[in-house]
Amino acid sequence: MADEVILLDYWPSMFGMGTTKIALAEKGVAYEYKETDPRAKTSSLIETNPIHKKIPVLIHKGKQICEPLIQLEYIDEVWSDTYPILPSDPYQKAQARFWGAFIDKKFYDPSWKVWGTTGEEQVTAKKELLEHFKTLETELGDKTYYGGDVFGFVDIALMGYYSWFKAIEKFGEFSIEAEFPKLTQWTKRCLERESVVMSIADSDKIVEYAYVLRRKLRAE
Repeated sequence: MADEVILLDYWPSMFGMGTTKIALAEKGVAYEYKETDPRAKTSSLIETNPIHKKIPVLIHKGKQICEPLIQLEYIDEVWSDTYPILPSDPYQKAQARFWGAFIDKKFYDPSWKVWGTTGEEQVTAKKELLEHFKTLETELGDKTYYGGDVFGFVDIALMGYYSWFKAIEKFGEFSIEAEFPKLTQWTKRCLERESVVMSIADSDKIVEYAYVLRRKLRAE
């Protein structure tokens, strides 16, 4: 097909389900999903993302687009006649990109260390992650979504981590609902959207996966 869309992703990945899948769902774009374990470094992954060898990889008309936030902007621009993900106002768009980059750069490392490590490393990671949650709680304030009244770029970027919240809370021994009530209400609003529900992974399965991966990481 001339307009074929393929997504290489892995079911527990917060990047694919939090950005690319939700964005495609919001736009109503049909695509072929190919389960791709990034740890296996398959030939298809290496061929489509030879620089980073990471998922997700979006392939559109035979051309690959890598990195989730770049994919998010690409999807918004290519299918611009449907639901807008980025605001049209230049300043608001810049702000959305800023907070999207904040989530992309700040959340992954402490998140996995909370469930994947122990001792001082875990304690330090938990402290760092809680500070990031606090920052996002403050930025959200009394707004419905991060962009105001409209579900958009920043919301999509952060919701990828939602499926991992339960695992993070379990291993980190804290409650997001107790410590960050505004963020909790925000997640409930996001979960009312079909695009989110159909894209994210089951939290209980993520906890089970975290236990397995934690043992593998400690054995390496």
